[in-house]
Amino acid sequence: MTEFSQKTFAELTTTELFQIYRLRVSVFIVEQDCVYPEVDDDDLIAQHLFREDAAGHVLAYARLIPEEQQVRIGRVVVAPEARKHGAGRELVAAAIKGAQQMNPDAKQIVIQAQAYLQKFYASFGFQPVSEVYLETGIPHLDMTLAIEK
Repeated sequence: MTEFSQKTFAELTTTELFQIYRLRVSVFIVEQDCVYPEVDDDDLIAQHLFREDAAGHVLAYARLIPEEQQVRIGRVVVAPEARKHGAGRELVAAAIKGAQQMNPDAKQIVIQAQAYLQKFYASFGFQPVSEVYLETGIPHLDMTLAIEK
């Protein structure tokens, strides 16, 4: 499998952007049966981390959003055909590394995790900082990972 690419919005090709949006919409809107504005202004300021297959289809994706003292990891998604093969674990590890590189002064990394993935994210060191709440009808919780200097 190919390595991850990390690009700003302006650096993405139109084909890469199309493939990213196709994956995000197919999972977050169609598969999870949620209706919300999936494409938002954070896409413009985020760095987009993704892995493609040989045909150029995006198999794993996350966006890294710079914030003042932290980086927010969001839209973490793995294509159905790439699940159960470690792609999610590789994606989160790459996202943590990418977040640290994009903002060396950040004190923490934050995520808004689907509640059923709490143990998965905890295995990377993320700690819950909220109770479970509904976001687009799906149970979520906020989690943070302190960045060791």
